[in-house]
Amino acid sequence: MERSFARREILGAAAALGAGALLGPLAGAAEAAGPAEAGGAWPTRLLLPDGFRPEGIAIGRSPYAYFGSLGTGDVYRASLASGRGRVISKGLGAGRSVVGLKIDRQERRLFLSGGFSREIRVADARTGEIVRNFGVGAADSMVNDVILTPGAAWFTDSFQPQLYRLPLDRHGEPGREVATVALSGDWEQGTNFTANGIERTPDGSALLVVNAVAQGGSLMRVDPRTAVARRVDLGDLTIPFGDGLLLLGRHLYIVQQQRNQIDVVRLNDSGTKGTAIARITDPRFRIPTTAAAWGHRIYLPNARFDVEPTPETEYDVVAVDQV
Repeated sequence: MERSFARREILGAAAALGAGALLGPLAGAAEAAGPAEAGGAWPTRLLLPDGFRPEGIAIGRSPYAYFGSLGTGDVYRASLASGRGRVISKGLGAGRSVVGLKIDRQERRLFLSGGFSREIRVADARTGEIVRNFGVGAADSMVNDVILTPGAAWFTDSFQPQLYRLPLDRHGEPGREVATVALSGDWEQGTNFTANGIERTPDGSALLVVNAVAQGGSLMRVDPRTAVARRVDLGDLTIPFGDGLLLLGRHLYIVQQQRNQIDVVRLNDSGTKGTAIARITDPRFRIPTTAAAWGHRIYLPNARFDVEPTPETEYDVVAVDQV
């Protein structure tokens, strides 16, 4: 997500962490990519409802994509095979957005970032019912993006130097409390929007978080035990407009939304160093924000932060080939 909702639309107490904070190894690239059928005649452009205002995307083990609305907090599910979809979870109304979202491996729960409402929500992926709703942060906090690990759901706060950790049991059931985790080390907090997308390292030992401020836009590696952040060596690559992160094997896809591009970085296993290997651009990009994979494709919602949103504004999702 960009600097704030206003900028996006117009221009755009630390908790102790135990062994449960370890992330676990990343799933194999073949599983992450999905079956080969997700190509060919399947559409490379999906239409969303007019006025929907998408930001996040989640794809689970089935060929369906989930999108959250910045406007109303609705969650829309679309078939990747046909492009057809519907709202499966009704939002809580204006000001209670869904920014980032993820679906668990069992495809039973959706984990939703509530933006400036400072809410972390968990919804039943089949009925759309909100089954957990946590209030976090301070008055100027913004819950932005989320990543799921074997022991927790981790959320970024774009205006405070902290993450939020919602513990998950071995069945994926969320706990009853969210821990606020203060960032330290190399973390540099700006006066405005700072943290954005979040992922895991290839070996699952740490978190990767976009910092839009440090050295012109950096990727930070955060130790989940200590919350100490260290800047990832990306060579000459800066990511001032870095938004969503998507890790497939050791390839990290960094969506740079205002630049209408995806920078692809090959990481070492621990995520301390990366080499830029490709840049994906497409004339259909209209400020894409986040990315998810199915088959050999990457799917990205176009947030269109360069236009004033109206109930008639057209929104879509485009698919590009993986590197």
